[in-house]
Amino acid sequence: MPPQTELTPLGILGGTFDPIHFGHLRLAEEAHAQLGLARVRLIPAGRPAHRGAPGAGAAHRLAMTRLAAAANPHLEVDAAEVLSDAPSYTVPTLERLRSELGAARPLVLLLGADAFAGLPSWHRWETLFALAHIAVATRPGHSFEPEALAPELAEHCRRRAGEVAQLAEAPGGLILRFPITPLDISATAIRAQCACHESPRYLLPDGVVDYIAQHRLYAGDAN
Repeated sequence: MPPQTELTPLGILGGTFDPIHFGHLRLAEEAHAQLGLARVRLIPAGRPAHRGAPGAGAAHRLAMTRLAAAANPHLEVDAAEVLSDAPSYTVPTLERLRSELGAARPLVLLLGADAFAGLPSWHRWETLFALAHIAVATRPGHSFEPEALAPELAEHCRRRAGEVAQLAEAPGGLILRFPITPLDISATAIRAQCACHESPRYLLPDGVVDYIAQHRLYAGDAN
């Protein structure tokens, strides 16, 4: 791996992390390796804008994310959205990171294919490209073609298609795909297991499993 500098791309992976599991962590690990990222910054949402209230409170989700990332030098955790009273939107978060890290640092927003396809419903979504690159994690056997996307997003895909080697050449603006190992792990299913007093061990880190048990998270959560 080439030496890291202040201009080595930084990956951004946001999510409710309710709870964080090996699917999230494997995506971050493979993105780090494939995209040449300095690190991946995990950003738990404080008040998710596009879904109902999480099963666990923001402080618990932040604590679980920190436990999951603690042993991996490629990961870091950003608590700003949890500490904010405002709803969690991606554009303001990236604007804050730009202010923190400077205009020249390449940022790479990591998204799953489903989330990427839904971008046109996001708050100020077209501003994302001025703030970061977007790397879309794709699973084997899942088609990801511009023709299947909303026309305005498909046009961005055609104009902004890039390669990994180009990520370090600009602070943002490119769209690229990278394959990930498919792990069929669902936070919804984990919460349901916990509600039924079944163990979710081996679906998420042991420290997170123990934290859930210690704090009786998701007990009685049938959603």
